[in-house]
Amino acid sequence: MIPDPVDKPAPLHREESTTPDLVELSRHAIESVVRGDFDAALSSYGPDSVWDTSPLGMGTYRGVAAIRNAFEEWFGLYDETEAEIEEIVNVGNGVILAVVRQGGRPAGSSGYVQFRFASVTEWTRDVVARVTPYTDIDEARAAAERLAEERE
Repeated sequence: MIPDPVDKPAPLHREESTTPDLVELSRHAIESVVRGDFDAALSSYGPDSVWDTSPLGMGTYRGVAAIRNAFEEWFGLYDETEAEIEEIVNVGNGVILAVVRQGGRPAGSSGYVQFRFASVTEWTRDVVARVTPYTDIDEARAAAERLAEERE
């Protein structure tokens, strides 16, 4: 005897968001930099991306190669580094604020340094347009809010 065919409902198709989770992309980039995995860290950067460290009294770097070089120089100053993301929020309109505590042992030293900073990342679609780190967390927060409003 052949069983009667059973009508099976069509599988449900969930539409997945094509909008990237900018908080997670930012978290991935920060964590990858600290691990020294610059390829992973820069995977969301493009030829026009900018790393603007002028609020820290340092330079401005444009493009993946220049930003990578800045990362290599910075982390080359340390024998050991670590970082903890204390806060990371989507301020809106492609602007992410991350507050990070970074520490490390400078090369050739037995001492340990620690500092806290905030970075403001501006995204255009799923590509980093600009990252600006600040040592003044309140200044970074105000800059992030201002940028989010300007980008409306």
